[in-house]
Amino acid sequence: MSNPVSESAPNDALESHTLDPLLTPASIALVGASQRPDSPGNDMLRLALGGPYSGRIYPVNPRYDQVAGERCYPSLQELPETVDHVVIAVANAHLEAALSNCVEHGARAATIFASCILEIDTEPPLTARLAAIAADAGLALCGGNGMGFINPIVGLNIGVFPAPMNLEPGRVTWIAQSGSVFGVLPFNEPQLRFNLCVSTGAELVTTASDYFDWALHQDETAVVGLFLEALRDPVLFQDCLRRAADRQIPVVILKTGRTAQSAAMAQTHTGAMAGSDAAYSALFRKYGVLRVRSIDEMAATLMLFSAGRTAAPGGLVSIHDSGGECEVLIDLAADIGVPIAPLSEHTKSILSRWLDPGLAAVNPLDAWGTGHNAQEIFERCLAALLDDDHSGAGILVTNPRDHHYHHKRIVEVLKTVAMATDKPVALVSNYAGIKDSMPIRALYTAGIPVLRGTEPGLCAIKHLFAFRDFQNEWGVRAWTKSRVSEQTAQWQRRLADGEVLGEYDAMAMLADFDIEIVSCRLVSNRGAALEAATEFGCPLVAKTAVRGIVHKSDVAGVALDLRCEKELLEAYDDLNARLGAEVLIAPMLSGGAEIALGVVNDPQFGPYIMLAAGGRLIEVLDERAYALAPVGLDEALRLIGTLRIKSLLDGIRGGAALDTVGLARAIVNLSQLAIALRDVLGEIDVNPLLVFPDRVIAVDAVVVPRAEANA
Repeated sequence: MSNPVSESAPNDALESHTLDPLLTPASIALVGASQRPDSPGNDMLRLALGGPYSGRIYPVNPRYDQVAGERCYPSLQELPETVDHVVIAVANAHLEAALSNCVEHGARAATIFASCILEIDTEPPLTARLAAIAADAGLALCGGNGMGFINPIVGLNIGVFPAPMNLEPGRVTWIAQSGSVFGVLPFNEPQLRFNLCVSTGAELVTTASDYFDWALHQDETAVVGLFLEALRDPVLFQDCLRRAADRQIPVVILKTGRTAQSAAMAQTHTGAMAGSDAAYSALFRKYGVLRVRSIDEMAATLMLFSAGRTAAPGGLVSIHDSGGECEVLIDLAADIGVPIAPLSEHTKSILSRWLDPGLAAVNPLDAWGTGHNAQEIFERCLAALLDDDHSGAGILVTNPRDHHYHHKRIVEVLKTVAMATDKPVALVSNYAGIKDSMPIRALYTAGIPVLRGTEPGLCAIKHLFAFRDFQNEWGVRAWTKSRVSEQTAQWQRRLADGEVLGEYDAMAMLADFDIEIVSCRLVSNRGAALEAATEFGCPLVAKTAVRGIVHKSDVAGVALDLRCEKELLEAYDDLNARLGAEVLIAPMLSGGAEIALGVVNDPQFGPYIMLAAGGRLIEVLDERAYALAPVGLDEALRLIGTLRIKSLLDGIRGGAALDTVGLARAIVNLSQLAIALRDVLGEIDVNPLLVFPDRVIAVDAVVVPRAEANA
């Protein structure tokens, strides 16, 4: 939807939002309300009437005079007032008329549950006609093909399927583009408390980005979780991510489609390596999005963040009632990437005073000995662990169950310790399938998160630390402004003409943006080839430079390590005979680390950088990292640090360290190029980029215009 907030409002502290009539209406009409049990119209009525919602509700159905003890109206036109929101629970065949009636009535919002698909339809289809009706009227529209929404803050439940009543209000916003996924968390996890749960459905008008925007205008919102399949409003979504980062609101996203590849249509090696998910990875990285892989991980992460505590500097401390389970946690923490905090000698001395003989003062800590005085031992030891300066957050790991004296005492341990520290404290179970026992309910009622399962729990803690680190960077981040060189205009013209720039021109473009390139000469006869040999000396490289050949190796268009003039002329004659007279000749560089560096200009989010190992290393180190342009120097250094090539750059087995800072500068400059040419640029492939101890040199490059890349 356009105009998500009032134009007169100066900032996010707004009193109204265009989704308020949808999500916080003063009055509702339920079109299709029914007395028939186990029907969508009856469930809709039961859910709306059964909660604490204090607004006015009007059932509408010409078949009834009364439903559920409420007067039932034959049509919207006969209501005693113009309602804010019309909920439409009718079949697909009646949707168009019902939505038109809604607009004629003067409502400002509507919800549609039906699929909006007709077996026999006309052009444009029903979905397009419904979207046009709502958009033309400025109507906020939830759905169609969705399950509605729940707003526990005002006690409103809009749906047509059985659902729990009277959810306790809280600080979690949950936005899901899947109806089934929408219901998983509010219907099954009592310790998660929401200010909004919405099934966005087909997003005919109102999108996931609009709901996200609404959530950022609510004081109650402490964390936002999203299940995303695709974005329909990427500009607003990116703005929401920026504002969430500014307000220190964590955003947790489960994005599908990670493994789908778009390599088949890619013009360059960079494009082939990127895949369809790369732009999202770059976007999420820029704004500190916490990306989860499963609903279990989503739930654990939302629980931890909804407690409202920020991790302190340092790693994880944990206390257990089992030595074997300490070992499980150590192994999983290493796999997941959760840092285990080292302990100071002072902390170890405190632990040693309380632990039973035979137990080591280490982290993770097994504190269960004889069981005598266990409550005080656990309390004193957990407090000491959290007091350590290396501790960023703490967990107590056990499997609580009813009717066990130890677990009753564990509740008191956690309550006491949590009150004495401002660091995050949680209980983590070893088994994800533990029952919702009395100890668990007592903990989350007291505001102490219970994370079910060691792996989801550790993933949540990794996200807690990641958000802390991102916020530390975000607060001091120096934003890189785009730079336009004097030569930018000529490259814009050439790319706008749809010209694929071969190596010679592509390298000239890189040089214009301060990326060092290997010396080279473009020749078209044997005499010029010999002059190049005299200029550069041997060994040499000869490559076809015939226009239209993007992948030179695919046509045997590269001759390497030419050690004399005779070999050079033989290579030139071969390339000339098979492919054409234009040949690029350059010195053969040896040594250095081969890096693949590129740009893909995403239609939704704009250009992003792709970084990976280049040359033969790419087959050994099959990994890559992405960052949305423009990229600053510190961000470029962090990007390099996420890949295993960093160990190669640092020097292996006594070898000299390579120019990591120079590589970071090349990333920064390439990102500046991408921003300057974003309107006409499709892809850039710089491969390899050679990194030496004292310099970084581009050896080969291809630039594809935007129209060509998206063809």
